[in-house]
Amino acid sequence: VLAGAAIGAGLGILYAPDKGTKTRKKIKHTVVDTTQDVSDWLENAKDDLVKTANEKKKAFDKKLDDTVSSMSHKAEGIMKAMENKFEELKKRNA
Repeated sequence: VLAGAAIGAGLGILYAPDKGTKTRKKIKHTVVDTTQDVSDWLENAKDDLVKTANEKKKAFDKKLDDTVSSMSHKAEGIMKAMENKFEELKKRNA
């Protein structure tokens, strides 16, 4: 969109009935303005991307912690059940 606007503005300036020096100045200002607009847009896009990546990383870390915690509790339950079965087998074989 910005590139299209810049091209349109450039063509409009080129076909305007002004002196060459004025036209070149207008083109220069248009290029500088467009370059700044694109630079600002890229900076904002980069900031948004970094922010989103950080949010996703935090969400992933939390989910991972929750999963590990849940698995830890389940593992403790499984180990306790195995210990009980082992004790039962010891008693049967004694």
